[in-house]
Amino acid sequence: MSTGPDDQDGGRSFWSQWPILLGLTLTWGALWEDFSPGVLLAGVVFSMLTLSFYRLPRVNFSDRFNLWYFLVFTLRFLWHVVTASVSVAWDAISKGPTIVNSVVAVPLRSHDDLIVTLTGHSLALVPGSLVIDVDRPSSTLYLHCLNVKNAEAVEAFRAEALKTEAAIIRALGSKADLALVQDDEAQRAADTAGGNRR
Repeated sequence: MSTGPDDQDGGRSFWSQWPILLGLTLTWGALWEDFSPGVLLAGVVFSMLTLSFYRLPRVNFSDRFNLWYFLVFTLRFLWHVVTASVSVAWDAISKGPTIVNSVVAVPLRSHDDLIVTLTGHSLALVPGSLVIDVDRPSSTLYLHCLNVKNAEAVEAFRAEALKTEAAIIRALGSKADLALVQDDEAQRAADTAGGNRR
């Protein structure tokens, strides 16, 4: 199989796309409702053909994965889904049409397409918030949020969204993105400590 600019973006090989290959293979098994070795082998073959013939842009994975922080992110995400579901249900019963909604801009620290996408999906899957737009050059997510009625609530939601981004970066972000998160959190801690001393 020949390789060219469309096959290797930035010198990244076909095999650097193994997470997509794995995902497509598991999807194949799920569609057949069979995860036997033969079905999965056929899934690998068809997934490779898909990646070879459909010239999609290469996804730049960071080649870094932390299992512990992935588990932390997963548990954190599930907890937020459960608590937000209860909160939205209660607001629907107690406030109904009087509930106040807002559109909140969340400027992310990472400019990596994968991190921005995963952060957006993670926030959208939690009841009460929905991504309505993404400004790619500035990596800013615009979310429609329920029961965000003042500046304090906006800042609280924005801080929570940045924690979600940080959890994803710790799990599978690049070292550069991880350094950005650590520097930002150190700066916020220093600002908070300075404010408390005043």
